Amino acid sequence: MYTYYINWMGPINYDWIKINGEDWCGGRIDVSATEDNPYGDEIGVPNMNCEDWNSLSLWLRELNTETIWTLRQIIDEYQKTNPKIRWFNNKLCDEGQNRSQKLEEE
Repeated sequence: MYTYYINWMGPINYDWIKINGEDWCGGRIDVSATEDNPYGDEIGVPNMNCEDWNSLSLWLRELNTETIWTLRQIIDEYQKTNPKIRWFNNKLCDEGQNRSQKLEEE
């Protein structure tokens, strides 16, 4: 069973914040390790509104899956019972691939 924890990583660039405001959070989702996947995984998360980040963080604490979900799967499931996430520039990018998915494509 996989569990998920969100990890804030920014934005921390003062100039970016001065231009775009302080109401944004971005980073990654850390996916727990299992016997089959001893190192776990991480999923990049583009900048979103900080209130949405906090809400997603609380929701992720309860998420357990049999396989590692993509960011798109996580967000789609989250938005079934929560307000739509307000993304920076109004879009969810393809940054949300799992690290292992990127390695498989190379």
